[in-house]
Amino acid sequence: MLFRTEAPADILIVDQLLKSTFPTHSEAELVMSLRENGNQTLGVVACTDEGEVIAHALFSPVLVAGEDWGWQGLAPVSVKEGFRKQGIAKQLIDEGITILSELGYPVCVVLGDPAYYQRFGFEAALKHNLHCKWPDTEEAFMVKSYAPEFLESKSGLVSYCAEFDSL
Repeated sequence: MLFRTEAPADILIVDQLLKSTFPTHSEAELVMSLRENGNQTLGVVACTDEGEVIAHALFSPVLVAGEDWGWQGLAPVSVKEGFRKQGIAKQLIDEGITILSELGYPVCVVLGDPAYYQRFGFEAALKHNLHCKWPDTEEAFMVKSYAPEFLESKSGLVSYCAEFDSL
């Protein structure tokens, strides 16, 4: 299994993967829109030994109380049917977060299943007085920082790119 950053040749393959993974094409349209508008910070793919792209994770910028601190949002994550429940998503997300930290992006947020994302070191964002605009997401909105000081004196609304408003 190879984990690497997304290449231009992967765009259509990732688009098909997203369309086959989710019940609607909303996530595929979101990813394409983020790319087209320059709001994709990092795309990471997992490939089989034969080179087939079987998983994808996307990271895009978020603002905190209207300010850009270099924080990133993780969404969406997709794994091809037949390759799920093998730990590929965990490895993919870990790889993405490692790359982001090496590039100087200090914090990542995610809106998802707490039991799942806590395995990656995410914790409730509400603990740090951070929230997102979607109602009833207090438990599902989580944050991961590479060092505690990156969360100090940061609080308020975490805003995703405008492309997320179409979801």
